[in-house]
Formats: sequence, structure tokens, C-alpha cells
Amino acid sequence: MSQRRILRLSGPDTRTFLQGLVTNDVDKIDQGLVYAALLTPQGKYLADFFLLADGADVLLDVAADLSEGLVKRLSMYRLRAKVEISTSDLDVRRGTGEALEKALSDPRHPDMGWRLYGDEGGDDGSDWDAIRVAHCIPETGVELTTDSFILEIGFEALNGVDFRKGCYVGQEVTARMKHKTTLRKGLYQVEIDGQATPGTEVTAGGKTVGTLFTQSGHRALAYLRYDRATKDMSAGEATVRLTNQG
Repeated sequence: MSQRRILRLSGPDTRTFLQGLVTNDVDKIDQGLVYAALLTPQGKYLADFFLLADGADVLLDVAADLSEGLVKRLSMYRLRAKVEISTSDLDVRRGTGEALEKALSDPRHPDMGWRLYGDEGGDDGSDWDAIRVAHCIPETGVELTTDSFILEIGFEALNGVDFRKGCYVGQEVTARMKHKTTLRKGLYQVEIDGQATPGTEVTAGGKTVGTLFTQSGHRALAYLRYDRATKDMSAGEATVRLTNQG
């Protein structure tokens, strides 16, 4: 079974409906794939997904285990909007080699390759964790959780938020974090000697610094407090050091 669900939103109010909810400009789907998220009114992450045009409809590519909750949330917001939400029979295939016909570029980073929507799912065997760690790209349900604020987790660099599009759910908090506050936490790329399971606490000098997540070789992603992150930290039995990226 695919780890993704492709939802179909149809009806004359579809784009207006989505535009008032998600973090990115829905009209960009006329140029290609759009990466976006739905947030709580308090600005915290609920789900991330890709949007694409399919004629007059909009397709929404989301992690399968988030799809039911997302449909319920969208249905709650629908009110009198003329929008129908259904699950399509489409699947997604992705890769990093030569793009297949009608494939769309992943908007998060060029090295994330392409996504093709059709009858066949799967991928070309690319080492997705290695790519994500190299470019500090969070994964649904791993680095991206319901405790996440999207700017702390790198959404702006991933082309996942538009600060000029107008209001959406959680916009006020997100805009304030962008323009009026200094971020105190964030997603870093770190060097790691040893192994640690995702979710392991990162410490330095006896204090909690953050949490270690995806590891690929001697690099990993970690969510850390800026004021406590140092060159020498620990995650379980593993040694963790900051890199120049993150």
C-alpha cells in the first residue's frame, strides 16, 4: 500500500477555499507543483503536502496516515464553500534521475528530483534520507510533528510558505515569527559519531539541547536550541557536533 494519498478537491470555490487555509500561494499550481502546509490557528503544524492542478480540480498529495485527519479538518472549514473532497485512485512515483514524461519537479530542492502522478507508485531507489540530511529537509512524522512551528523547521527555505499571499490559518503567528521575533530553535545538520535512534535527546554540559532525528552516515538532522548548541554534544552514546550548515 502506498505511503501517500492523493486527494481530489473539486468545485467552483476550490482555489479560494484552499487559498484561505494553506501556507503557500495556491495559484502557483499553474506553474508546477506547490509545497504547502495546514497549520493550527496557533501556528503549529498539522500536515504538509503538495498541490497540483488537474484541469479545474486541485490534487493534494499527503502522507497516508495524515489523510483522514486532513480531510476532517478541511471539511470542518468548508462550511458553505462549493468544494467536494474525495480520495482519488492516483498514486505518486518519484525519482532523482532523468524525469519521466509529465513528471513535476519537487519544489523543495532540486536534489529531491521529480514526482509523477498516475496509476503507478514507488520510486527509483534514491537514498532519500541522505538527500534530506544533506539539505536539511524535514520529513512528515519525523522532523515535522504537531509540535513544529514551520519556520523553525525550515519551511521558508523549502519554498513552502508565501509571506505576500494574504491571510491563512496560522498566518498571524507565522508572520510574527518571521518579522518580529528571533527564532530560538531550529533544524540543524550535525555531524555524528556513533548511532542514535530518531527521537534521542541531545545534551551538552548536562543540559538538554534538543532532539536528534534522521541519520545518514556521519551526518544527521537535529532540532536544537540556538543558545545551547555547541561544537560538542551527545545523543545517547553518540557524539554530535555542529556543521557549517543547518
